Amino acid sequence: MRFDVMTLFPELIESHMGFSIMKRAVDEGIIEVNTVNPRDYTLDKHKKVDDTPFGGGAGMVLMPQPYVDAYEGVNKGVNKGVNKGGKGVNSITVMMTPQGEPFTDKIANELAQYDQIIILCGHYEGFDERIREIIKPREISIGDFVLTGGELPALCLIDSVSRKIEGTLGKIESAHDDSFSDGLLEYPQYTKPRNFRGLEVPEVLLGGNHKLIEKYRHEQKILRTKSKRPDLWEKYNNKKDEN
Repeated sequence: MRFDVMTLFPELIESHMGFSIMKRAVDEGIIEVNTVNPRDYTLDKHKKVDDTPFGGGAGMVLMPQPYVDAYEGVNKGVNKGVNKGGKGVNSITVMMTPQGEPFTDKIANELAQYDQIIILCGHYEGFDERIREIIKPREISIGDFVLTGGELPALCLIDSVSRKIEGTLGKIESAHDDSFSDGLLEYPQYTKPRNFRGLEVPEVLLGGNHKLIEKYRHEQKILRTKSKRPDLWEKYNNKKDEN
C-alpha cells in the first residue's frame, strides 16, 4: 500500500512514520508513505500557496494552482508504474475535511483494498472550491470538530487503514478483534498480575476453556456497547433484524 500525502508540513507526516508499528510496516515494505508539498509546485517566487477570499472574510484560502499541479504530478508518476503483481495501480484520492463523510471502520476496510491512496491535507480556511471540482476527491472527516490542518486526520486514516493490511500487525486477527470490526465495542482485556489492588481477573479467562472465554467476551462486548455507545447498539440490532 502506498500513501501519497499532499501537505504543507511534510515533517508532521514523516516524523510519525518513524515510530512503533508504523515504522516497522515502512521498514518491511508493507506500506510506503510519501509526502508532496504544494509549495514546490507554486509559480510564485515566494512559494505562496494561499490568498484572501473573494467576497471578504477572515483567514486565507488555499489556491488552486499549487494543489492541482501537485496532484497531477503525483498521478503522472504513479500511473506509469505497476504494483508487485504486475497489474495497473488501483488508486483513490481522499480529502481530509470537516465536510466529508464520517470516517468509520467500514471505510478503512474499503480503502485498504487500494494500492495507492492520495491524501489532500488542508490548512488555514480551507480549499478553493475549484480544487474539489477538478480533483473530485472522496471527502472524509474524522469527527464533527475543526483542527488547524489536515495532517492529524491524514495520520489517523493512514494508521487505521494500515492495520487492515496483512503484515502490519503481528497477527491480522488483532485487527479482526478491534472495536467496530463487528459493529460492537471490544471486550475488556487483562494481563498479569491476576490480582491488582484487590481487583481480580475474571475466573473464566483463567480456566483455558476457549468456548466459555469466547462466550464471555461476546457478552462483555454487548454489555459494553449497550452502556457506552447505545447508538452503536441500536445499529447493531437493526442490522441483525435486516439479516
